Amino acid sequence: MPTLKQLALESLTHMVEGGQERLAVDDEARGILRQWMQRARLGTRPSASAAEAELSVEQKLDYLRQRAADWKPARQLGTLRETMVFAVGNPRARLMLVGEAPGYEEERQGEPFVGPAGQLLTRILAAMGMQRSEVYISNVCKFRPSMGDNQGTGNRPPNAEELAACLPLILAEIRAIRPACIVCLGGSSAKGLLGTQEGVNALRGKWLECQSVPVRVTYHPSYLLRNEALSARRALWEDMMAVMQHLGMPISEKQQNYFR
Repeated sequence: MPTLKQLALESLTHMVEGGQERLAVDDEARGILRQWMQRARLGTRPSASAAEAELSVEQKLDYLRQRAADWKPARQLGTLRETMVFAVGNPRARLMLVGEAPGYEEERQGEPFVGPAGQLLTRILAAMGMQRSEVYISNVCKFRPSMGDNQGTGNRPPNAEELAACLPLILAEIRAIRPACIVCLGGSSAKGLLGTQEGVNALRGKWLECQSVPVRVTYHPSYLLRNEALSARRALWEDMMAVMQHLGMPISEKQQNYFR
């Protein structure tokens, strides 16, 4: 199990690989990094401490939740709202679902995918034979994108800058959980997680990869709420059956014929 030091170094490595050259850190983090550097120069082995102890998945996610609450790269943009919405579900899930950003209901309840789109997602999971508590559900962007003082219940997708600001958090979540596969729900999720400019139609129907984890891209449930065409529902369901097959889940004849 990686230590806190290893987790931090992994995060820094991925930031560098993503082209990030500068990072804002608080005094506490700066002090920890300085100690690590001093010990490395002296060639001494750090003494056992809470910071160096091996962390459980739950502890790593709790650490990430705390960091996300005051995540400066996102806060400094000035285009995201104040409430941070982290993630929900089983930290040892084999299936991880990643959306784009919290909306009105998610911000209000402090949990991802609890509005109308989230309720549809819960029904999709039930059709797969899974409960919401069995999977891990998160968003690339941890804050609801702002639309001004009179936003009300209105929502908008996060832009490229907002996705990039929060990207280190979701990548760290993936490394902590190591799911068997990930489903990107919607184009914004795929753009953030996969670093692509292609849309859902170009990406769905095949397996992609993020940090060595297989990724399937499909429509966001909100798209099905706007588009009731049987073909769209069938397309999403085909993606989910591919996920079921990858996870080794049985697929009944009834399930195979949904939305035909």
